[in-house]
Amino acid sequence: MGKAKTPKRAGTASGPYDRKPSSKATNTNIFKFDKDFGQHILKNPGISDAIVEKAYLKPTDVVLEVGPGTGNITVRALEKAKKVIAVELDPRMGAEVTKRVQGTPLAKKLEVILGDVIKMPEMPPCDALISNTPYQISSPLIFKMLAMPNPPRIAVLMFQREFAKRLVAQPGDPLYSRLSVNVNFWATCRHIMKVGKQNFKPPPKVESDVVRIEPLTGSARPNIAFEEFDGLLRIVFNRKNKTLNAAFAPKEVLAMCERNYKVYCSLNNIPVDESLAISDDKMETDDVYMDVDNNEEESGGFDGDKTEEYDDEDMPEFFKEATDDAKDAKTPARNPKSKVALIVKAKINKVLTATALGEKRARQCDQNDFLKLLLAFHEEGIHFS
Repeated sequence: MGKAKTPKRAGTASGPYDRKPSSKATNTNIFKFDKDFGQHILKNPGISDAIVEKAYLKPTDVVLEVGPGTGNITVRALEKAKKVIAVELDPRMGAEVTKRVQGTPLAKKLEVILGDVIKMPEMPPCDALISNTPYQISSPLIFKMLAMPNPPRIAVLMFQREFAKRLVAQPGDPLYSRLSVNVNFWATCRHIMKVGKQNFKPPPKVESDVVRIEPLTGSARPNIAFEEFDGLLRIVFNRKNKTLNAAFAPKEVLAMCERNYKVYCSLNNIPVDESLAISDDKMETDDVYMDVDNNEEESGGFDGDKTEEYDDEDMPEFFKEATDDAKDAKTPARNPKSKVALIVKAKINKVLTATALGEKRARQCDQNDFLKLLLAFHEEGIHFS
């Protein structure tokens, strides 16, 4: 006698391969990645291994990782180092990397800090810095690391390819910039490997490169204030295709140099004559004279460029503020110049002439040129920080 067929419950599979995947199984992402945070998770384990290997970690090292993501690099660093401090902006990612080592011996070696590493007063002290760097903080992270009084022994960082090329650019290269000079002045920088965009999830629009930066420490570190050297570079690289004469001609630069010169004089008990030197009418003529250098390349540019955009990254803050104010002011006020302003301008002209760098462009100058320029300005009492 045949068995009566019983109706199957809804959703019951007739065989082991007929089961429909659940909604959780189809979603392979832990959560949706936020591209506004530059979240492109490195999914190739071979590259994660290579990044940690190239950091030459020691069992006593404290490692700082910026943007750990889901922890693919973090767990490998934890296996080799004494401690890993992971700074993460996204709380979801912070929870995920914590969960990944929860209940294991590695959990005691991990410290997660939620926040923006760039907005921290100081970066946590560390022996090594590792990062699949979010593109928005690439340049600020480099400068913050180099400005540390005791920078890490080594940094292995992944950047967008064009940015990585700027790090190793030499004088005369199209990508040579303030970043190039600073990195190679305060550290040694080497290209390690290329990383295709298919190695990330979600894939970025551009390729990436990994570089190794070894900051100079101890007696090898230049005995110069970072803020001073970088302050000079901010001015000359504001528009790197113009001559240094033109770079120091704008009123904003002269005003900044004048303020700093007054501070220098005050600290060294040098009297300053702030009485007016010329009238408004004569100043009009002087302003036209100052603008000659500013316009020297507008009719042809350098290397055939007829126009040149300001680089926001290299633009000093006082330039940005002055630019914003200029947008609101239709007729900018012209104030009579003081005698100290003329003294500062004369000192700047003296330095540029004595160093024979006035007619050179920033993109053509090397480290020795910038050091010679900075020393000459300091001898005249002009500073940049």
